[in-house]
Amino acid sequence: MPLFTVDPKKCQRDGICAAECPAGLIELQGEESFPTPLAGAEEFCIHCGHCVAVCPRGALSLVDLKPEDCPPVKKELCLGPDHCEQFLRSRRSIRCYKEKPVSREVLTRLTEIARYAPSGHNLQPVHWLVIEKVQEVQRLAGLVADWMRFMIREKPELAGPLHLDRVVAAWDQGTDRICRRAPHLIVAHAPKNLLPAQAACTIALTYLDLAAPAFGLGTCWAGYFNAAAGLFPPLIEALDLPREHQPYGTLMIGYPKFSYHRLPRRKEPPITWR
Repeated sequence: MPLFTVDPKKCQRDGICAAECPAGLIELQGEESFPTPLAGAEEFCIHCGHCVAVCPRGALSLVDLKPEDCPPVKKELCLGPDHCEQFLRSRRSIRCYKEKPVSREVLTRLTEIARYAPSGHNLQPVHWLVIEKVQEVQRLAGLVADWMRFMIREKPELAGPLHLDRVVAAWDQGTDRICRRAPHLIVAHAPKNLLPAQAACTIALTYLDLAAPAFGLGTCWAGYFNAAAGLFPPLIEALDLPREHQPYGTLMIGYPKFSYHRLPRRKEPPITWR
């Protein structure tokens, strides 16, 4: 079966699909010819769907993706520059959460959105671990506190600049500065020997992070948790990820306890123009 087929009644032979193919696997041999795959294209195609998505008339179908499988882009839903600026500037790291669980349906939809994040070579290597029970979140946070105690004792030169002693002291007094008493955690993990894995997980988590406010949710990157998740054997055992996988990022997520009303300023971006 060929890599792709072209509907001659729809194809305008404009060469857009060939121009947009990331691997350069489509050719038009003349003005009157239709797009055809290069020899060996099946081996190098990453099945990104660019050729199907970019054709204005829906003339091209990949072997595993047809135009009718792809919802149309709704231009009326696209953000303008001002909407985009406010959307991104109003995003906040949430550290105070309501004692209200997020439904599994909503958490699933967020991961569904995040799976459309770009990944090197379209590998889509990201796996998700959702810590759904608040009691489990707190149990895991306690293991992170144990890791901090180990770091303070055994590697004070690293623990000092991170102020881990203050975090542990707060934990011992009943204040959670590790997971902020968030009702849920979302961990992105992928095969550790896969070069694009870390970037793919980070980008996918960023997609999820930015999508969360549309559902009335807030998030915060759990840096302490993720540092321990890759280093501390008791936490590694508790997460029980596939042996060949590494956690590359963790988000706290829940309903914000408070609302923000202003857009704080940030430093001017240092730009070098050439």
